[in-house]
Amino acid sequence: MEKSNKLLPALLIALGITCLGWFIYTGINHLAYRDRQVTVRGLAEKEVMANKVTWPLVVKTMGNNLTQLYDQINANNSVVLKFLKDNGISESEISVNEPQVFDKDAQTYNSGNMPYRYLVTEVITVTSSQVDKVNALMKRQAELLKQGVALANDYQYQTLYEYTGLNDIKPEMIAKATANAREAAKKFADDSGSDLGKIKTASQGQFSIDDRDSYTPYIKNVRVVTSITYYLED
Repeated sequence: MEKSNKLLPALLIALGITCLGWFIYTGINHLAYRDRQVTVRGLAEKEVMANKVTWPLVVKTMGNNLTQLYDQINANNSVVLKFLKDNGISESEISVNEPQVFDKDAQTYNSGNMPYRYLVTEVITVTSSQVDKVNALMKRQAELLKQGVALANDYQYQTLYEYTGLNDIKPEMIAKATANAREAAKKFADDSGSDLGKIKTASQGQFSIDDRDSYTPYIKNVRVVTSITYYLED
């Protein structure tokens, strides 16, 4: 009887040690599993057409008489505005900017190369969602020459194309980038003899919108990169 009373505590102690060892073993394996991970990046790109265009039409006029220049500017503006409206550009899409007057005689350093005293720059800006229509008009702007108006090429006034529909394509692109990242992680896991586990961390990079090339600035390339860390399992 006395021997039986001593055996039971010994068995309980042994069982406790066994359980403790199992928990320690499981914990070590769990920590080791948590240390095994892979970080991959997923890329998504999409070509889109610009849905907004800003087209500055620049007319430069020179002369020595401001009154005559004023009349000439008004005449030029009338020709340009008629050309735009006759070809489907609405009043709300057109803005006429204040003329910029350069007075040669008022300059401290006068090179004397300019044959006239005044140079007036007039800019009429078209801001429209009718990108195709505006592009077609740009190709026809030489028609203004027949009416005595020559549009100037000025690097300060460049045609600008924009894409404003990013929110509409964000979900699709994020899903594509995530799938791309998972595919890369799965390949790594397979090559290393592991199974792909759950996501540990994920971060979405910034979206970028750039011209596809310098020849077609109205075609944009939208790009996003996601970074995802996965656990690896045996």
